[in-house]
Amino acid sequence: MTVPSHTQFFALHTQQSPLLLPNAWDAASAALFQRAGARAVATSSAALAWSLGYADGSTLPRHELLAAIARIQRVLAVPLSVDLEDGYSDCARDVADLVVDLAHLGVAGINLEDGAQPPHLLVEKLAACRRALGENALFINARTDVYLRGLASGEEALDLTVKRAQAYQVAGADGLFVPGLSRIEDAAFIAAHTAMPLNLMLLPELPCIAALFAAGVRRFSAGPANFLLAYGHTLTATAALLEAQHAQGLFADSALGYAEVNALFS
Repeated sequence: MTVPSHTQFFALHTQQSPLLLPNAWDAASAALFQRAGARAVATSSAALAWSLGYADGSTLPRHELLAAIARIQRVLAVPLSVDLEDGYSDCARDVADLVVDLAHLGVAGINLEDGAQPPHLLVEKLAACRRALGENALFINARTDVYLRGLASGEEALDLTVKRAQAYQVAGADGLFVPGLSRIEDAAFIAAHTAMPLNLMLLPELPCIAALFAAGVRRFSAGPANFLLAYGHTLTATAALLEAQHAQGLFADSALGYAEVNALFS
């Protein structure tokens, strides 16, 4: 009997090891991350938008998003979580309709964020999603940008984050995503004051994953880092080719082989 992807995904938040999520932007990146051993894959809203020729910030058309997710789902055997930014709408019903469409594609989870908007808007969206989903289980990760946008600092930031987390959980959230948070003491406080699994975004200044996991953080997301790394290498190698007629960067030892990549889709 095959375990549904959403059941697998829920369980990954309660294991004896952290859930490490590489963030894909297309079917090829998702397939590569799966091959590397990822137990689940997520999308980065920024990287997905960039890969389709749109800026980050809720500019991606609905039909483009759904088509891209369908392509990613086609190559994955592990659970997929989709970053929806603010749901691409201020209308809770429209957001819920989009989430139902994603559920029908078989995704295991989503992210929904408050961004710079009043938190009651995310509460409305979360509640609308739960009503629309009905019996369809879907892991909803509520993202709050208190730290990322510097909406508060010190104890005020902690209190604001916890209050938002509690409201989002009542409205139907299953997890809490706090990008921009980097102090282990703050992570431990928030983890201790919410019943939801805590998710952080990987940052250069972040303490080690093992220590954060011990402090209560259960999920770690790469965000756009995978995309920026891959495209940074490509840009450097291409600039060397065009400017210095130097092609060696295109054939680095870390480059994948044609047959190796083609076999992912055979």
